[in-house]
Amino acid sequence: MDHALFLAARAAVLADLRARHQDTAAAVSMLEDALSQRQWWAEQWPEGAVYVAGLVAQDVQDALLEGTARWPTCHRCGEGVPVHTLHIHPDLGGPDPVWVCEQAGTTVCALGRLDRCD
Repeated sequence: MDHALFLAARAAVLADLRARHQDTAAAVSMLEDALSQRQWWAEQWPEGAVYVAGLVAQDVQDALLEGTARWPTCHRCGEGVPVHTLHIHPDLGGPDPVWVCEQAGTTVCALGRLDRCD
């Protein structure tokens, strides 16, 4: 198991949480839980390790949504458009995951780069 992939995934998701001011203790705990679960998953399917970062981002997004927080919200669409979230593309999360605004149908930026894309 390449632990560097997990450290990179953690850093990317944490950077995007921070970019949207969602890097709370609860969110970081959700991130750690997602990493732990995906480590088991990657041990079962070693070829899937390249998908870990995107899948972890999706896991954290789902966990936050269960707690009623939308993350990350789209900052690209203008006023008059309801608040909506970005989603990881491709759906499996990799190997090069990007945040996509499905409302506009456009790529916003790479995972871990939300602070540079708005």
